[in-house]
Amino acid sequence: MPELPEVETVRLGLVGALSGKRIARATVNRPDLRIPFPADFAARLEGRRIAALERRAKYLLLRLDDGWIWVVHLGMSGRMTAGPKGSLPPADSHDHVEIETEDGVVVRFRDPRRFGLMTLVHGDELHAHPIFRELGPEPLGKGFDGNRLAAAIRGRKTSIKAALLDQKVVAGLGNIYVCEALFQSRISPKRLAGRVQGERALSLATAIKAVLKRAIAAGGSSLRDHRQPSGELGYFQHSFCVYDREGHPCPGCTCDVATTGGIRRIVQGGRSTFYCPRQQR
Repeated sequence: MPELPEVETVRLGLVGALSGKRIARATVNRPDLRIPFPADFAARLEGRRIAALERRAKYLLLRLDDGWIWVVHLGMSGRMTAGPKGSLPPADSHDHVEIETEDGVVVRFRDPRRFGLMTLVHGDELHAHPIFRELGPEPLGKGFDGNRLAAAIRGRKTSIKAALLDQKVVAGLGNIYVCEALFQSRISPKRLAGRVQGERALSLATAIKAVLKRAIAAGGSSLRDHRQPSGELGYFQHSFCVYDREGHPCPGCTCDVATTGGIRRIVQGGRSTFYCPRQQR
């Protein structure tokens, strides 16, 4: 599933195509994705100007000029592509939503597995909406730091890996970037969350921010479906320190991999965790 950097990359790629533009045409090719589309969804988009493109956690927020927000979640396989009219390949059965702006830019949503969603939420109700009301702080926002993180996980008996995947603790993180941030901060994914306090929490919060910023700069990670709106791949997968590198040495490793086994993979909560047991404690 796309994580914060992939969604932010999509947002950045759509800003030039959609910010300030009026939707001249909207086409919806099926009644639902993960949830049904709102009634008269296409009609409610047509004629509206997109005032701003924002992101909350793993959701895209397209603010319309009538006060409503077009909320998009990419799900497991969702992609949004953009280009001048006629430049995109012919639509097929996996292309579920398409809009065209007044200046002839086409944006298409493709989702073969249909785990994504699109809905409309009024701006005055966004923070109280069930999707958003329990989300934790944005990890790249000013309100997130070591103190905020320490307070959120104080006393927790679960692993720090599981705690960071809890969207109520911090919004937008997923398996890839939690593994990478834990490695950068030298914290074992098996350590109890409640024991990550003080300097450890500060180091972890700093690592989370740094890893996410590097991933966004690289266009996110393209392991399966992620593409930027231009169609270009993300490149951060080439910079992974531990994720999906079982048996390899980690950066800066001085140990004998033949003896230690290198980076290890364990399963936590049904998800693969990659870490260096020598460097992460």
